[in-house]
Amino acid sequence: MQLKLIQHSRRCWRLPLNALQLLLNRNTFWAKQRSLKELRKMLRGSQAVVSLWEKNLLVGFGRASSDGIYRAVLWDVVIDEEHQGQGNGKLLLEALLGHPALLGVERVYLMTTNQAGFYEQLGFDEIKSQTLMGKLMIRDL
Repeated sequence: MQLKLIQHSRRCWRLPLNALQLLLNRNTFWAKQRSLKELRKMLRGSQAVVSLWEKNLLVGFGRASSDGIYRAVLWDVVIDEEHQGQGNGKLLLEALLGHPALLGVERVYLMTTNQAGFYEQLGFDEIKSQTLMGKLMIRDL
């Protein structure tokens, strides 16, 4: 089956939110139960968004935030389980890294729990000299 890859413009919030919610709920542990309102806000705050479609079914998604010159961070890179192992993750990641919003950025970061080997195959390295830190914030949507 032929897949269609889309690099979204700044109007990426028009992406079908129900389809995105379903993809995230079925294929992630970190993005389950995000509301449509939260997803809309998330997309509006993303500088780069890429989606992968099989006909009318969303089978892949990824996004990034960036300052446009020094740093970018990849978020929510997801391929539907049935479409993994076929080169679709590589296709999606290459399109995300080639998105106009990330061109010319000095360094791209990402966080992964169990896919380090996949990202290493695509040129990412573990950064041992840095420590990932986080703070849980109370948010008002």
